[in-house]
Amino acid sequence: MSRIWPGTTRSSRHTPSLRHCFMTPNIEKMTTRKLLSLVFVREASKILLGYKKRGFGQGWWNGFGGKVEKGETIMQGALRELTEESGLIGDSLEEIGLLTFEFEGDPVLLEVHVFSTTKFSGKPEETEEMRPAWFDIQDIPFKKMWSDDVLWFPLMLKGSKFKGYFLFKGLHDILKYKLDEVDKIEY
Repeated sequence: MSRIWPGTTRSSRHTPSLRHCFMTPNIEKMTTRKLLSLVFVREASKILLGYKKRGFGQGWWNGFGGKVEKGETIMQGALRELTEESGLIGDSLEEIGLLTFEFEGDPVLLEVHVFSTTKFSGKPEETEEMRPAWFDIQDIPFKKMWSDDVLWFPLMLKGSKFKGYFLFKGLHDILKYKLDEVDKIEY
């Protein structure tokens, strides 16, 4: 029995041409997800941020986090990244947000799981990648941070859980976004 591929007829070849394969986009197959964590350490009315010294986001203040490695849970990845980037050991983390970032023209979506903690041990120390510093909540340096942070930080700071999607053009311009306060984080 011969098989007819989508876009072909019985009179044409019975396998799809390369032209057909590349001209029929399937968004689900074109995108992949990169799983990341982001941890914010809180103490009274202060938040610990890290100045990114190299790599993606260099020159900006952010929380501590990065790629979840193969074989790790998201929580394990978050705890590892916190220690690697700040020298702190998280005693417990609470997942407070789920953010998806798309960069125009890039088929990889960044799925960022956001955590917060007030329970940690050690003292923040500078690493090869980050320089930690405490900021009063009233003095967060939003002008030296990712442009989406100013939108969802208020939810984090008031103790809400949130879920959002951001489409960027380049690294600075938000083309569109959706941000919701949620009761619990669902994948």
